Amino acid sequence: MKFHKSLILASLITTALSAYADINVGVTLSATGPAASLGIPEKNTVAMMPKTIGGQKINYIVLDDASDTTAAVANTRKLIIESKVDIVLGSTITPNSLAMIDVVSEAQTPMISMAASARIVEPMDAKRKWVFKTPQNDIMMSLAIAEHMARTGIKTVGFVGFSDAYGEGWYQEFSKAAALKGLTVVANERYGRADTSVTGQTLKLIAAKPDAVLVAGSGTPAALPQKTLKERGYAGKMYQTHGVANADFLRVGGKDVEGTFLPAGPVLVADQLPASNPVRKAAQAYVAAYESANGKGSVSTFGAHAWDAGLLMIKALPIALKKAQPGTPEFRAALRDALESLQEVPGAHGIFSMSATDHLGLDQRARVMVKIENGTWKYQP
Repeated sequence: MKFHKSLILASLITTALSAYADINVGVTLSATGPAASLGIPEKNTVAMMPKTIGGQKINYIVLDDASDTTAAVANTRKLIIESKVDIVLGSTITPNSLAMIDVVSEAQTPMISMAASARIVEPMDAKRKWVFKTPQNDIMMSLAIAEHMARTGIKTVGFVGFSDAYGEGWYQEFSKAAALKGLTVVANERYGRADTSVTGQTLKLIAAKPDAVLVAGSGTPAALPQKTLKERGYAGKMYQTHGVANADFLRVGGKDVEGTFLPAGPVLVADQLPASNPVRKAAQAYVAAYESANGKGSVSTFGAHAWDAGLLMIKALPIALKKAQPGTPEFRAALRDALESLQEVPGAHGIFSMSATDHLGLDQRARVMVKIENGTWKYQP
């Protein structure tokens, strides 16, 4: 009888403890390596996320994948197996995030990526069912660029992008957008994120005589082709992707990136947005919070992708907590379901409305066109 009572007591203690189990959030970011200018503001933003919700403590286990795909996969396995996380946030870049899909889907652990490629969440299948992301899709931003080009009289475009999933994804999507707007892509070049010279690619671009050149890179390495084109005398219009929307790109690019056009999330020019813009308030809130913690002028769109990932997670957690306890497969499944059910959540980059077939949930409210003027971002109405 005593043995029986002790079993009951142990069971009650276990139940009581599980009711107060911590929520473990695993994070893998590119805080070093070629994508460090993206990963550092994301890491800074994670440090700003709430430490409790609904009376439950939230633990953040943050690892650096050094912009390396193999490290990102290893980090994800470590977070799931050793730290027993309920959700994974990351990674910073597309190749890393794509490589992590198999790991999180096998473990049936939800993941919110801060990388851009649509291929992270499309096409929806049994694996991507567990994966969400916050950055705007390439096609949304490609259309913004193509529309701007067509409106300003551009007919021919040269393309140069990273020699990885980011560059290839952008080429595929921009080619579609260009065709829709009557633009002709006359050159298609690639370079590595860690390359120190792109002279050969630049000479081929100039020989094609395009009206404009689109550089599909991210962070500071995206400045290299543009600087080289300027050195070689190219005088056409220059476009970049939303992958360069941070102060480090302006610093490295200097005068060579003046006059560049790019699409970006509204958060980049939050204070310049009209009062009627539905994203303005949420974007300004993030800018104020980040700059309060890290200094005026320190905010970037990349940190805002992490902020939006945190917002979605925080919105979904109370829903999941009603169904299961943290640390269990049931809780991870409930959290995945809750993320998929979120509607009209205002973030720093846009308004998120998820569905079973859309694990990004952004619409055209999540993009604006921006021009680099006098070393700063200028909103283009």
